[in-house]
Amino acid sequence: MRASTQTTGMAALRFGLIGSGFMGRAHAIALHSVAATFGSEFRVECATLADAGAGRAGEAAAALGFAHSTGDWRELINDPSIDVVDICTPNHLHGQMALAALAAGKHVYCEKPLALDVAESRAVATAARSAGVRNAIGFNYICNPIVQTARQIIADGELGEIVGFSGRYLEDYMSDPGLPFTWRCERALAGAGALADLGSHLINMAHVLLGPITRVSGTIRTVHERRTDPRTGALRTVENEDMAHALIEFASGVQGTMEISRVATGYKCGLIVQVLGTRGSLSFDQERMNELRLYRSDDAAGRRGFRTLLAGPEHADYAAFCPAPGHGLGINDLKVIEVRNLVRAIRAGTDAWPDFAEGLRVQAVMTAIERSAAAGAWVGIDEVIASS
Repeated sequence: MRASTQTTGMAALRFGLIGSGFMGRAHAIALHSVAATFGSEFRVECATLADAGAGRAGEAAAALGFAHSTGDWRELINDPSIDVVDICTPNHLHGQMALAALAAGKHVYCEKPLALDVAESRAVATAARSAGVRNAIGFNYICNPIVQTARQIIADGELGEIVGFSGRYLEDYMSDPGLPFTWRCERALAGAGALADLGSHLINMAHVLLGPITRVSGTIRTVHERRTDPRTGALRTVENEDMAHALIEFASGVQGTMEISRVATGYKCGLIVQVLGTRGSLSFDQERMNELRLYRSDDAAGRRGFRTLLAGPEHADYAAFCPAPGHGLGINDLKVIEVRNLVRAIRAGTDAWPDFAEGLRVQAVMTAIERSAAAGAWVGIDEVIASS
C-alpha cells in the first residue's frame, strides 16, 4: 500500500509512534497540539503506539493518549490504517524501521540520526525517493522562528558577503567520569557519539543558514575512555567520541569551524552559531532560543554594537503560539512546527524538509569528520557518500 493524500483526504492522518522515551513523549505532545495551534486542516490522530513489550506499550499508550498499543513495531508498520510511521527509538533501530515503513508505503517521520552509518542512510534515502512518500527527519532546532529570521537576514544580503562561520554544540551530560556505560557509548547501538547526538543538529543548522558543507578537516577525542557497565560492574571501553573539532568549507567557498562536545562542563544546550559578513554579523544561542544578536556595520558612528532581537509575532510561526513578543517559545513548540511542516507536505503532496536526503548529507559530514581525524587530511562529503 502506498500512502497518499488521495487515500487520506482531509480526514485526520493516523500516526503510529514507535518508542515512548523522551523523544517519543515530545512527539506525542506535538501530535496532540498541532491542530489546536495551526488549525483543523492539520488534525492528526494518535492511533497506535509500539514499544518493547505489550505491557510497556499499553502503559505508554494510555499515558500519551494513543488509542491502541502493540509490543511489536512490525505490527504497527503493517497496519493498513496507519498513514504515518513516527520513529523515536535508539539510533540502531532507525534505519531498519524506516526501510520497513517505506516498503509498506507509509509516510515516515524519523528522529535523527537517520541511521548508524552512511551506507544505511543512503539506503533509506534511496528507498524514500523510490517510494514516492513524504519523509522528514527530526531536526527541530531549525524550526525556531528566530533561526528562520537569521536565515532570511543572510539570504537577503543584509550581512553583505558572508566570510565566516563558527558553530558549537556543547553539553555536559557525560562530563562526569563516574556515569555508567550506556547504549550511547556503544558503536553498534549509537553509531558516532557526540557527533551523532549533538553534531548532527549543528551540521543541519549550518546547512540551513549557509548551504551544504563540501569538505572537512576534523579531529575527535574520547575523554572518558572507560565506563562501568551497570549490569556487570566491569569497566567497558567507550567506543565513540566525546568531542569533535572540525574546519569546514561550504559549497559557496565560505570557511568555518565546528566544536562538538558531550563533556563540556556547565553547558546544557550550548548550540551556538555565529555568521560573519562584510556588512554585519549575527549570533544565536539555543540556551537563549528566543533571541538573535545582530550587528550592522552601517549604523552611525558611536551607535554600532550588537542589538538583541526578541522573537515575536512578526517572525514566522511565532504568532500561532503567542500574540505578544518577548514571551518566548519552548523546545516542544519547535516539535509542533516540525509536525505541521510534515502534515502540510503530506496534504500538498510536496517534499518535506529536512528530509531523508538531508539526513544522509548530515550523516556524511559526520563520517567525513571521523575519516579526516583518522587520515589527518581534508575529506570531501561527496566522496564519502560515493564510497560508502
